[in-house]
Amino acid sequence: MKSQLQLAIFALGLIFFTSGCETAQKSPRTDASSKNFDELILTQFVSAPFPHSARAEGHNYKTNFFPSEKHYRDNTVAIFIPKNFQPSAKIDFVVHCHGWRNTVTNVLRQYELPQQLVESGKNAILIVPQGPRNAPDSFGGKLEDENGFRNFMDEVLATLRQQKPFRKSEIGTIILSGHSGGYQVISSILEKGGLTKNVKEVWLFDGLYARTDKFQNWFENSGGRFIDIYTANGGTKTETENLMHDVKKKGANYFSTEEKDVRMQSLRDNRLIFIFTELPHDDVLHKHKTFLQFLQTSCLSNAEKK
Repeated sequence: MKSQLQLAIFALGLIFFTSGCETAQKSPRTDASSKNFDELILTQFVSAPFPHSARAEGHNYKTNFFPSEKHYRDNTVAIFIPKNFQPSAKIDFVVHCHGWRNTVTNVLRQYELPQQLVESGKNAILIVPQGPRNAPDSFGGKLEDENGFRNFMDEVLATLRQQKPFRKSEIGTIILSGHSGGYQVISSILEKGGLTKNVKEVWLFDGLYARTDKFQNWFENSGGRFIDIYTANGGTKTETENLMHDVKKKGANYFSTEEKDVRMQSLRDNRLIFIFTELPHDDVLHKHKTFLQFLQTSCLSNAEKK
């Protein structure tokens, strides 16, 4: 069986990292103290969302059928470690759940998530699990099972611990980020994933379609930050406005603004944030570097420059 930490070898240019990502390493790095490159690990997890028994026979969406072997067998997980990351007793993570009809490598490239993490200067590792592969499906597979997220993050930690600087590290702060259909798996993680106390922030990028009660329960009881950026035509506007109405009825404070008027201090000062954007649904993560803004104003600590 191949080593869990085996790095994927893929063509230069597949992922466009502005800071010089290592793209073709055959063996794991053993000394992070001297590395001067970003590191991308593409590996396979037993605890990855798929395969899952609920999609063993594939999935029907409207009049189309999506067979299991093409869309629900990929257990790829991406782990991106910025070059300035400093391992410590606790490792902070940003876990991003992608939307419909996508793949891990395309998500990294299309939405420039690694570049935005590097630019933020935050001392955190980015994790992107493969959800339904190129399928119109929000199901999160094993990450929606009881303690499924804990099992997943334990495997992330076990993978990192194969490298010397991480051998005694534990899981620290977790930020959950989801685009579009990624909302569903996040809602399950918050409800029964097993690491809810570690989750300090939740970001939905045009993804508040349903399960609103689970998000509301989390931010009412966690003390964490919840950001919901939504569009006019992405299918999330009505649900977002309903949530704002419910929050207002309860007398809770929230901050609502248009994206063009967003100020970094407002993102830092508020815990419940609703942002309306005129961007198209597929541009909300990267067109205006919104993922970067959320990172910069997050609870994550800054990495020391080397």
